[in-house]
Amino acid sequence: MKKQVLRTVAVATMLGALSLGALAQNLAIVNGKPVPKSRLTALEQQLARSGRPVPPEMKDQLKDEVVTREIFMQEATKRGLDATQDYKEQLELARQSILIRELFADYQKKNPVTDAELKEEYAKYVAANGGKEYRVRHILVESEEEAKKLIEQIKNGAKFEELAKKASKDPGSAANGGDLDWANANSFVPEFSSAMVKLSKGQMTETPVKSQFGWHIIRVDDVRDAKLPTFEELTEQQKQQLRAQLAQQKLAKFQDELRAKAKVQ
Repeated sequence: MKKQVLRTVAVATMLGALSLGALAQNLAIVNGKPVPKSRLTALEQQLARSGRPVPPEMKDQLKDEVVTREIFMQEATKRGLDATQDYKEQLELARQSILIRELFADYQKKNPVTDAELKEEYAKYVAANGGKEYRVRHILVESEEEAKKLIEQIKNGAKFEELAKKASKDPGSAANGGDLDWANANSFVPEFSSAMVKLSKGQMTETPVKSQFGWHIIRVDDVRDAKLPTFEELTEQQKQQLRAQLAQQKLAKFQDELRAKAKVQ
């Protein structure tokens, strides 16, 4: 009798030790099924990658989320929902999305933007945006006839700024008398730029200029040489923005190369 009691105690102790061991290895045990701690880690990493790192005070809340997911998953499996065609198709789409994301992340990790590439990219930007800058105003209207009438009014003494406030359809500049601030020619649509660069300081277009937005009356208030900072004068934030832009360009090129090499029948 004594041996049996001891044997029972030993078995209970062993089972208790096994349970403690299981809990140590897992986040929880739901309906007899262990939920590994790796799921919590994976969810934390997923949130961090999306820009939402988990603070320590939210750990318990995230743990509850993982356990709740397991409860719902078990019920869905019990009902046979994991065997439906719709589930299988969605699972395949999810698998593809994850693999593609990992592919792109792997490429960017192995092909980071170098400082030399960053400087070269900025040099291209300076070359494209250097030269002259224009302080320009415009009045945007819907018809050529309306634009011609406004031009006549300005020639007869009406103030350009006042007409811009009253008649211009450009919400971004009308309130400021049509002022578009300093900008280079590449900042505007081709039709606008082409007419603008032909004007000298103080000149206005004699005829309306048509673009995809409507009809413009353009006046150049001033012209100056473009003042762009050197690469060394850029702030760290500006460099990071440029680096991110260049990284996206490199990734897009990689994607295009894969498409070009693929044999699609």
